[in-house]
Amino acid sequence: QLQLVESGGGLVQPGGSLSLSCTASEGSFNDYAIGWFRQAPGKEREPVACITRGGAYVNFGDAQRYRQTISRDNANNSVHLRINRLEADDTGVYYCAASSRGSSCTPNPTDFESWGQGTQVTVSS
Repeated sequence: QLQLVESGGGLVQPGGSLSLSCTASEGSFNDYAIGWFRQAPGKEREPVACITRGGAYVNFGDAQRYRQTISRDNANNSVHLRINRLEADDTGVYYCAASSRGSSCTPNPTDFESWGQGTQVTVSS
């Protein structure tokens, strides 16, 4: 059973940067695609980025996609999301999730079977 844990969230001023980490406390990332999702207050959970088991990646969204970088380190069972030049609209709970469809990245949360507990990101002055 793959168990995921997110970390790295917090309160950041607009224009700052933040690095989020997703680690597998149980199981291995090797055969899974790993996605990041954000759920802002009062809004639906939406895709942020995804990386396949082979290292191919997809960035979603309009404003955030050019300010973020997703990477994975299978040796350390971890996936990272770095967001630069943070904006207030980046605020939300960030979740990482694993899909057994390891070679595919989709924006649909239902395609991901395992989820972490989420980490809160608040961008405010």
